[in-house]
Amino acid sequence: MLRSLLLAAAGSDRLGRLAGSAPVSRKAVAKFVAGSDAGEALRVGRTLADDGLAITFDHLAAETRSVEQAVAVRDEYRALLGKLKGAGLTPAAEISVKLSALGQRLDEKLAHEHAQAVCAAAAEAGTTVTLDAEDHTLTDSTLEILAELRKDHPGTGAALQAHLRRTEGDCRELATIGSRVRLCKGAYVEPESVAFQSALDIDKSFVRCLNILMSGKGYPMVATHDPRLIAIAEDRARWFDRTADEYEFQMLYGVRAEEQARLAASGNVVRVYLPYGEQWYGYLMRRLAERPRNVTVLGRGLVGR
Repeated sequence: MLRSLLLAAAGSDRLGRLAGSAPVSRKAVAKFVAGSDAGEALRVGRTLADDGLAITFDHLAAETRSVEQAVAVRDEYRALLGKLKGAGLTPAAEISVKLSALGQRLDEKLAHEHAQAVCAAAAEAGTTVTLDAEDHTLTDSTLEILAELRKDHPGTGAALQAHLRRTEGDCRELATIGSRVRLCKGAYVEPESVAFQSALDIDKSFVRCLNILMSGKGYPMVATHDPRLIAIAEDRARWFDRTADEYEFQMLYGVRAEEQARLAASGNVVRVYLPYGEQWYGYLMRRLAERPRNVTVLGRGLVGR
């Protein structure tokens, strides 16, 4: 019930405006968001890199409803990539991009052109791009654009959501040489016709997808904080004779930092998903929905405790 309420809140423009104007403790938001601009995010990224962690930066922008907004997001990512290169953070740091932020809902061709420009900037900076997962209505379009991007930038990654019924098949299609696939549980409200609804069914789907990726020829990126799934991923990596540089774990900034450090100390590649930007509300609500126990952490921060 709490998860459903949080996901509904994430999609509420009214609540987002209220939260944005409220005297929210910066400390509370800063636990999960690396700052309001690229400069603040780079400082956090440097600290993570110095601790032996890899990073993927995500710019949190308002919902793109115009070509001008899509252009602004494209330019923000291109500028960010230049800063990452200048700071010496690449190739350990990459970026994550939502195609909808680049104009996908307005014009798929426009989104592809903008994504192509971002991927070119990433290549110039010596790093890569991963296309973030969004709701199921964009999945076909995202995978089609991914296929086009990989013709010039084969290292472009894709995020797949285990709660979608189609994802097992998508994993089979993408478990190929050079293919980078981030597997996560999923953080969008989806109808039963396209998505598993129970936590158990989602976990089972995650493991089936994980088996496909680990047994394939691509590069699995295991995005979970679930101790059971992390243990299963470590076991599958051993079973399929994968070395530590042939897969990675991905976790959110501010969530289970001790586990991130443990995995890295054990020789694993651990990449931290590091968001920044003023539009933190929707992101934060989805993260709380994935891990409702963080509501307590945020609540304490909001009242300054």
